[in-house]
Amino acid sequence: MKFHKLSMKRKIMSLTFFILIVSFSIGGTFLLGFVMNEQKDKLENQALLVAKTVSQLPELKTYIVHDDFVKATQHINAVVEEIRDINGAQYIVVLDMQRRKYSHPSAEEIGRISQSGDLNAAFSEHYYTSIAHGQHGEMVRAFVPIMSNEGHQVGVVVVGYSVLTVTELLQSIQKELFITILLSLLFSAWGAHTLGLHMKKQMFGLEPHEIAKMYVERTETFNAMHEGIIAIDNDLTITIFNEKACEILGVSERPVTLIGKKIFEVLPDTRLPEILALDRPIYNRELYINNHSIMSNRIPIQVNGDTVGAVAMFKDRTEVKQLAEELTGVRAFVQALRVQTHEHKNKLHTIAGLLQLGHHAQALSYLTQVKEEHDEITNFLNERIKNENISGLLLSKISYAKEQGITLEIDRASHLSTFPKNLDHHDFVILFGNLIENAFDALKDMPVGEKIVHVSVDEEDDVLAILVTDNGVGMSEEVKAHIFDNGFSTKEKKGRGIGLYLIKEIVQKGHGDIEVISDPNKGTSFLLTFYLH
Repeated sequence: MKFHKLSMKRKIMSLTFFILIVSFSIGGTFLLGFVMNEQKDKLENQALLVAKTVSQLPELKTYIVHDDFVKATQHINAVVEEIRDINGAQYIVVLDMQRRKYSHPSAEEIGRISQSGDLNAAFSEHYYTSIAHGQHGEMVRAFVPIMSNEGHQVGVVVVGYSVLTVTELLQSIQKELFITILLSLLFSAWGAHTLGLHMKKQMFGLEPHEIAKMYVERTETFNAMHEGIIAIDNDLTITIFNEKACEILGVSERPVTLIGKKIFEVLPDTRLPEILALDRPIYNRELYINNHSIMSNRIPIQVNGDTVGAVAMFKDRTEVKQLAEELTGVRAFVQALRVQTHEHKNKLHTIAGLLQLGHHAQALSYLTQVKEEHDEITNFLNERIKNENISGLLLSKISYAKEQGITLEIDRASHLSTFPKNLDHHDFVILFGNLIENAFDALKDMPVGEKIVHVSVDEEDDVLAILVTDNGVGMSEEVKAHIFDNGFSTKEKKGRGIGLYLIKEIVQKGHGDIEVISDPNKGTSFLLTFYLH
């Protein structure tokens, strides 16, 4: 079984045992080295102390200069061996100035001449220790000169202690070592088992490879979405940033590199953190972020009733504006075509009747009049309104107004060539379409009489002013206070109440002003003012 397919509990236990083995190996190496050095230091001090003690024995000083060598060695060896047994030394060797051995654990060595080069300094009245390697392993040796009562050197005492090997040292503490390792393994296994269960509980019973798979699938799912998605936690750290969000907002970095960064580092003008403070969702709000216009829904993320972050889902507002343009413009164009078809039928019937009655001159005059009226309004819109989408919308509204018995007047001094900053023709289609439709609605409930809607567009001295007035039913002060609220409408028809809200959003984005003047049964005026630079 591959390691990444093991359960989390087994992975933790395996890793724990591995760490224990490595830790014991590294720690044991350093500890054994320290113990070995401590042992050598202790044996050096002990060997030096024993050697000094032996060198101070009165009988040793007496017999080492005795004429009878055999008698001297018997007495000295007996005393020295007793001291060696008491202190646990490997050997204690007494030598005279001719390097003859007066004592030694091995009787065959007594009387022999020592050839060791380590003795040279000792025969010059120096005492010291050294480390030697021999047939008994590593030895710590102490060298102390023997001084007579008269103050001159008569010999040397050499004391040797065997240094325990690593194996011998481990064998000496094997019981303690076994108990330590056993307890460490038991507690480590228990700790790993408990930690594994706790972590798995925290991760909803999922294994790490299952969580990794879910993360990859979640990331790819977000990247496959047609909407931009950004999520942050309570620390304002980005947790989700899909590819569509990068595309819409013009962020050049790859989404994976943005995870973990602070949202202000990537998008300084984001409005997502305010959801954490408000702790409530905000839907269908137009925002201008990183020089891009978007339509967003921002929602707090809640876990067990606590807000732990916020998520924003948004689209490029171009798509939304196109949809709104279709609702207020394209639908109006279709309606205009229907109106024009009906109007042309009526005109054709009039011409046919005149021709049948033989009034040829009147028929020609009527055709000329119709053509001149059409050419006049068409030429005016083409010359004064420098955008075909808006001029087409206005032309369709004129035709529709005629069918409804309404006179739609376009001020012949009107002029439009430049859009305010942050706005485009999509926004103006929505502005004109909704303002004129509202004026038409205000005239539907009016009694029979002259129904007039007046539209004026004034572009002068870096100021653009749009005025739409009607002589309709007007509004009360109470209604005026809520006309820009999303969903507010005096009509009961479902789906209304969005037009003026969109107008307010567009005006705010273009840093413009709205002024509304309305009196009941007298009419309403909407004045929109923008600064072009």
